[in-house]
Amino acid sequence: MASEQMEYYKAKYQTLEDLPGVGPATASKLREIGFRTVEAVATATIHEMVSAGIGETTAEKVINAARKSMAITFVRGDELVKIRSNIRHLTTGCTSLDYLLGGGIESQSITEFYGEFGTGKSQICQQLCLTVQLPYEQGGLEGGALYIDTENTFRPERIIQMAPKFNLDPDEALRKIIFAEAYTSNHQTVLLENADEVIKENNIRLIVVDSVTSHFRSEYLGREMLAPRQQELNKHLHKLIRLSRAFNTAVAVTNQVMAQPDAFFAKVVKPVGGHIMGHTCHTRIFLRKGRSNLRIAKLVVSPFLPEGETPFRITERGVEGDEDY
Repeated sequence: MASEQMEYYKAKYQTLEDLPGVGPATASKLREIGFRTVEAVATATIHEMVSAGIGETTAEKVINAARKSMAITFVRGDELVKIRSNIRHLTTGCTSLDYLLGGGIESQSITEFYGEFGTGKSQICQQLCLTVQLPYEQGGLEGGALYIDTENTFRPERIIQMAPKFNLDPDEALRKIIFAEAYTSNHQTVLLENADEVIKENNIRLIVVDSVTSHFRSEYLGREMLAPRQQELNKHLHKLIRLSRAFNTAVAVTNQVMAQPDAFFAKVVKPVGGHIMGHTCHTRIFLRKGRSNLRIAKLVVSPFLPEGETPFRITERGVEGDEDY
């Protein structure tokens, strides 16, 4: 059954030149605009290709061929069950968090961790970079991680510190983490648009963007810039969704928060990004500080799980619940 499911997702065409109507010139142009694999072309829009100088008829033909080769089409409900059985849960490495999330974070979807600074967002993401390397039977995805850092929070020393908990060799674990630091929102977008080849060549099964809104928030200032900011953020998030679907990867993003000035009697914060973030992030987890060095994770939004919350701690070994000691 597992081999049949993987075959369902296996593309008929392996390179851009294999696609009908794609010669060396068109393939070169596609690579220039960030479409380096058949999977990326299958999830592209005609407008994206036309705006880059490819004819509309050619763009439609190429995209349709790529989509047919990957079975991106209408399916019956019973077929959808088979397709969704290919979706896996990636363990967080923390028993209480896994229980809250129904087994871990899902592949082919975006999981958002938001909260104030120091609540454990980056710690969870760095631990996920280790758990993704674990075998399937241990809750891993037997692959690597792509980590886009916008706040200079990733620390290889922390990976080395946490690796022994999962019986991973620290040096080998670091080799399976592909890291990039984004300096602007445009740089962040370009990194992701050119990531499909890196994902395919390095067997990437987890994409992390920490934090997804930081640059957008700092560069698009004032109400008059809100609309263009949200449009660019929307495009960026949809690229993440398309990559996760094309390569069956899990996606974890962190998000900053902002205060609600109209809340007079309680300290209330909400995630940055408004409805755009809310509509594109399938699972949203709010992190906050508790007493005695505890952190609290609250599941705010999920397509199939009820709301709930659980405590966890950040220790030298990593992110842990009481059951993990």
